[in-house]
Amino acid sequence: MTRLSWSVVPAPSPLGALTVGSSPTGLCLVTWGADPERVGVAAARLELEPVEGPSAAAEQVAEYLAGERRRFDVPLDWRLTHGTQRTVLQTLFRAVPFGSTTTYAELADASGAYEGHGYTAARGVGSIMGSNPIPVVVPCHRVMAAGGLGGFGGGLPTKEWLLAHEGVLAPTLF
Repeated sequence: MTRLSWSVVPAPSPLGALTVGSSPTGLCLVTWGADPERVGVAAARLELEPVEGPSAAAEQVAEYLAGERRRFDVPLDWRLTHGTQRTVLQTLFRAVPFGSTTTYAELADASGAYEGHGYTAARGVGSIMGSNPIPVVVPCHRVMAAGGLGGFGGGLPTKEWLLAHEGVLAPTLF
């Protein structure tokens, strides 16, 4: 059976750690904290055997957290996403670089996935951000509400830390 390599990458507080999983195709999973159970679920969905071990993706995540990397160039395995979710996340990955942000509505427009849906488009993108299987690398922390930070699956302190890490927020503001 083909393997899903995974490892836990230590991270500063409030993140604590990230669990990173890679298939032979590419990075497919980043989870908050040490989460081998979620690795098992992803491996089962992808019909892979979870095996703990290093990967280029985990190394790049560690470099990003240490302030040594601004762009991820490992291949991504998008198979844990589908349809509109994949379209929106791929648009986010391509179009919103380190140190910049967008809004839910702007991302909905840029993706083209919600043509004619108006207000509900931003809500749809918000739901997609919450289901992102590759946060940090596919930077859902860079997507904001029209009037502020918006929500975040890793918690608002984590979103604030990531945005300060990228120079979007001043560290003294939170």
